[in-house]
Amino acid sequence: MRLPLLPPTSLSVEQRNLYDDMVAVIEGNFGGLVARRADGALIGPFNGWLHFPQFGGPAWAFNKSLIQHSVLPAAIHQIVILVTAAKFGARYAIYGHEYFARRAGLAEDKIATIAAGHRPSNLTRDEGVAYDIAAALNRGAPLPGSTYGAALAAFGEEGLAEIVFLVGCFSMVAVTLNAFDASVPGSEEALEYTKAIHRLDRIAGAQSLDHNQRRINKGHENE
Repeated sequence: MRLPLLPPTSLSVEQRNLYDDMVAVIEGNFGGLVARRADGALIGPFNGWLHFPQFGGPAWAFNKSLIQHSVLPAAIHQIVILVTAAKFGARYAIYGHEYFARRAGLAEDKIATIAAGHRPSNLTRDEGVAYDIAAALNRGAPLPGSTYGAALAAFGEEGLAEIVFLVGCFSMVAVTLNAFDASVPGSEEALEYTKAIHRLDRIAGAQSLDHNQRRINKGHENE
């Protein structure tokens, strides 16, 4: 975790406005997904967006639009996001959208396989179409006409557009998470413990080097 978490009492007016908007959506839509610390500080991509509201505000607006205007079945929506999160190895996004995928009724074995970066062998036709277009977009090459056509036939223009913008949005989310090394729930304390151990190791190492140097110097004095 490279950016400190921001309790709401520490926020500027601009940050607080963004915080309140994000919390309203989180409370209304996120269910049991952990997105806040006990003191109200937001975790995941939300923390990065709060630190830089000039960028985070538009990023959040893009994300929120995909929640509010979704036309895809919930399981299809989550498959697209999971494919993207897995491509980037974004831990918080994988954690969060495994939860949302379960809530949408996607089978546990499918969720686990997609989160591991693989295509499940037992996808339905529409699930397979969604997986294939998301995977193709994440490869970074022009989208094949056959893949585009299959998605258009399965989900219509609005659904196809939603897939495209989901991949774009959650690529941005994943980059935010990875750049700022955002932690997953329960890992913050472990991360701080690990940092403390590393600090103690460095201190102990420095002390050991200093002790050894003194012994060497003393040996030279006795020669």
